[in-house]
Amino acid sequence: MFSAPHAALLFTVLLLATTAYFFMGGLPLLILKHDVPLDARFVRSFFRLYYRLAFVTATGTTVSHALAGQRLLAAGAAGIVLATFVVRGLLVPAMQFYGDGIQRSNLEALRRFRRTHTTVLLIILTEVVLIIASLSQLKL
Repeated sequence: MFSAPHAALLFTVLLLATTAYFFMGGLPLLILKHDVPLDARFVRSFFRLYYRLAFVTATGTTVSHALAGQRLLAAGAAGIVLATFVVRGLLVPAMQFYGDGIQRSNLEALRRFRRTHTTVLLIILTEVVLIIASLSQLKL
């Protein structure tokens, strides 16, 4: 029978798959020159999609861990929900701003866009590590 701990495992694996996929997909995007507006728009939309999917899967992970009585894991997943919400609200608009600067051939905007892109990837990598660590704490 499918129980709350099984749902917690399912949502945790979905969150891990989503997060790892977008980390691995975002990493090669760092080699783009970002010298055309399309590059910046693509990267920004790539991460916007990630944050939508991560928000949904992390919310499901939080709820399922709470229902399974795994409070610490539910709190950790809630932290990912909060981080997803905050980081999306801060860094995606920054990417928009710097992307507009790239369109005007502003080299400082290009440098800052790359730095923001790297920051997003480091945050996602941290989430991947935390999700993997949480899998070892699951009790079925």
